[in-house]
Amino acid sequence: MIIVTKADIIDKVSSGTGLTKLETEAVVNGFISVVKEELLEGGRVDLRGFGAFTVQHRAARTARNPRTNTPVPVPASTIPVFKASKEFRKEVDEKQS
Repeated sequence: MIIVTKADIIDKVSSGTGLTKLETEAVVNGFISVVKEELLEGGRVDLRGFGAFTVQHRAARTARNPRTNTPVPVPASTIPVFKASKEFRKEVDEKQS
């Protein structure tokens, strides 16, 4: 498995666009900031052909501790979610097959 870090993304985008690494880092940080702000406000960020970042609400539930089999309450929560577009999922599937 290959892990790509933020620094790797900055390097690749910088070399592909001709921007300096500092300029590219500002763009990447700006993008991340916009996505975070929108999700914190309960919004949605759509990137056509790539996917959508949304906020998903999880209801409170009761889970079980697998070691002791005792019930454990899990409180309700709100989490950020990424859903890949159909085109992107298809590309990944074809590449991995």
